[in-house]
Amino acid sequence: MSGSNSHSIPSTSTNTSAPTPGLRASRLHQVFDQALARTLRANSYANFAGCFPTPAKHVPASLESVWRQLNAKLEESAKAEFEEILAEREAVAHLNELDRLVSEAKERRERDKQVGENGGTRGGPGNPPHTLGAEELYKAHLTPYLEEAQVNLKQTLEETHAQNTALAQTVQAQRREIEQLLASLESVVGDIEGAATAATEFSREHHIRQDAIQMDREVKARPDV
Repeated sequence: MSGSNSHSIPSTSTNTSAPTPGLRASRLHQVFDQALARTLRANSYANFAGCFPTPAKHVPASLESVWRQLNAKLEESAKAEFEEILAEREAVAHLNELDRLVSEAKERRERDKQVGENGGTRGGPGNPPHTLGAEELYKAHLTPYLEEAQVNLKQTLEETHAQNTALAQTVQAQRREIEQLLASLESVVGDIEGAATAATEFSREHHIRQDAIQMDREVKARPDV
């Protein structure tokens, strides 16, 4: 036989007593099988023969048989040890339990989501904290501080409203006082205008009287009178 990379690698199967693998356990087996296959492909006949050039040249069939037996033994030993570890650690059972818990959590989340969409509530007093979502835990921790802040804000608003009411009353009182002062001022201005008018009339009459007296004096002062 020729020493090419086209030689097939035999595989062996082992019987296991582990429970039926679930999603994650099956994925673990798949990852292991892929890693083992890559390892066996790396140990190709060409690479193996390169380490033994003389037998590869003179007895290639025997060397290839040794290579096949070596790879088969490596594959069998790796799978047996992998299954032994799985059985010892009860990995398949634990992974199946994890699948169940994740599935139940998803179902519970979907139920809670539907309840929320229908206007219901979840996470009541009887619900343990670890069953609540992140948003509910956040609100549960933040609510007391928000309530306290709301009370303080309401009190501040009430005090501000009372101060504004008192200030408005003061402004109204000052406005009424200003209106009264303006009314009094208008009355005073009216009195002043009346006095000014009377003074003007008196001054004009006084001038007329003075003119009359002056004319009378001039008439009396004439010699022919």
